[in-house]
Amino acid sequence: RDYAGDWSSDVCSSDLHNAALHTCQFQTLSDQGDPSMKFTEEHEWLREEGDEIVIGITEHAAEQLGDIVFVELPEVGTEVSKDDECVVIESVKAASDILAPIDGEITEVNEALVDDPVKINEDPMGDAWFIKIKPAEPEQMGDYMSEAEYRDMIS
Repeated sequence: RDYAGDWSSDVCSSDLHNAALHTCQFQTLSDQGDPSMKFTEEHEWLREEGDEIVIGITEHAAEQLGDIVFVELPEVGTEVSKDDECVVIESVKAASDILAPIDGEITEVNEALVDDPVKINEDPMGDAWFIKIKPAEPEQMGDYMSEAEYRDMIS
């Protein structure tokens, strides 16, 4: 049975014990986080989507920055190396450079953030991603923390 998926009809119709067991196992898997996501010490998240890596900042980073008022995104097609400045964000508290966490080519930027940077505060882990990169060395993802490790770091 796939406990990470939706409740199947046989689980819903089973007795209370089996439903409780399913819920317990589902929560345990959820607590481990999304295995396709990694986190940096600089409070960025990276998520594998096919042959691209989507990059944004964590909720923790968005909270620390306060209201974001400006975003500067790179050009699609730009080649970046790990630790190159690739995004600039400004908030009411500070200006911050977002560094490329991996080597690769920028394949897409989230233009919606330029017109409405407050989206970063509203949904930093979802719709407010910054860039997508086609990695030159996908194994660089292994350099970063799991969600559980990141949660430990910020707690």
